[in-house]
Amino acid sequence: MTDVNQQEGELIEAARAVRSQAYKPYSGFAVGAALRGKDGSIHVGCNVENASFGLTLCAERNALVAAVASGVREFETVAIVASGAGPLAWPCGACRQVLAEFGMDWTVLIVGEGNGVLRGTLRELLPHNFVLPGGPHDPSAGDA
Repeated sequence: MTDVNQQEGELIEAARAVRSQAYKPYSGFAVGAALRGKDGSIHVGCNVENASFGLTLCAERNALVAAVASGVREFETVAIVASGAGPLAWPCGACRQVLAEFGMDWTVLIVGEGNGVLRGTLRELLPHNFVLPGGPHDPSAGDA
């Protein structure tokens, strides 16, 4: 892999490993995601398709739900690994917004079948996320 440190490499390998568990009978497209909490913990998820396509769950949200269920609320990196030789699997809009609930400045690593890694931040992927007025992330609410 190019341009990744040891921790990022571990995260990418965790995402690759969980990708093999994807439930993908309709698309055949497997995605694995791994989140690293600020406490160093790693939480994984894969995509789970459904016959009612709108109910399909993405790997990124499944990894986040697993992390939250484990008590982790602060993250530093997410790695997303997809199958196939096609385009890289960027997080969908819903996943970007759900991830944004837990911060905007964490690193996003996008990995395909090869060794190339695209790197950015969630803020770069979703520069204008939805914030509920008066909610915990409303900058106009101050420190309530």
